[in-house]
Parts: sequence; C-alpha cells; structure tokens
Amino acid sequence: MRPDSTDTQANIELVRTAFAAFNEADLDVCTQFLTDDFVINLAGMPFQMHGREAWIQNAETMQRAFPGIQARIDDIFSADDRVAVRLTFQGAHKGDFLGIPATGRDVDYTSIELYRVADGKLAEEWISSDTATLMRQLTGPPEPPNI
Repeated sequence: MRPDSTDTQANIELVRTAFAAFNEADLDVCTQFLTDDFVINLAGMPFQMHGREAWIQNAETMQRAFPGIQARIDDIFSADDRVAVRLTFQGAHKGDFLGIPATGRDVDYTSIELYRVADGKLAEEWISSDTATLMRQLTGPPEPPNI
C-alpha cells in the first residue's frame, strides 16, 4: 500500500531514499520513485521538461561531468503533498559540463528544491540551484587554499 500524499513523514523518507539512490549513482532505482508523467521545473528554463527519460538525461549529464557527485541534505521538511529540501552538491569536474571541458576542480554549491508527491511517488520538482557559484567554480580563477 502506498502512503497517502499528505503523509509528511513518508514524503520526507521518499525524498531521502531517492537522494540516497542518486548518491549511489543508481539512476534505475531513482526513476522508480518518479511518476510516469514526472514534471521538471528548472529555474531559468523557459519550459518544463516531462517524464522519466528527461530526468535521466539531466542526471546523466551531472554524473558524466561530476562522477561520484554527492547530494547532502542540509534541511528537509514537508507540508501536505510537498517536500522542501536544501542540498549541498559536492564533486569534482571530470567531464564536459555545458560546453566546459573538465577542469579537475572541486565544486560545492547549494540547491533549493521542492517536490510534489502523488500516490507515493515524486510527481513534480522545482529546482533552484546556485548555478552562479557552480559556474564561478568552473570558470573563475582557482580558489586559494584554506590555511
């Protein structure tokens, strides 16, 4: 039996489990948590993306560019059928990303994400990542070492 979409603890666990699978780079397991008509809303994009295949393409882009990338959940809470998450993504730039060849640089940036749950699965996401910080880490001068 699937949890009711307003079961906030179940919704939080759904998102936690999905990110655990992402951190293991198990995209097949990740897609099991998505509805067939999953909707992707990315900040700055003039259109929505739809479906599991679109999600896989986005995840593969990140994992090719940043193999082993990890998403750490810093904050998570839920109300009704929504789950809000503040994440820190960390990885090393070892593959092409948006036309930028691998730099070998470490990246560390924040993303604020909101998920809508329907029938025990993720039905929609709104992602607002700190892409300015990410791009600065890839294209700007190397960060001075912390001493």
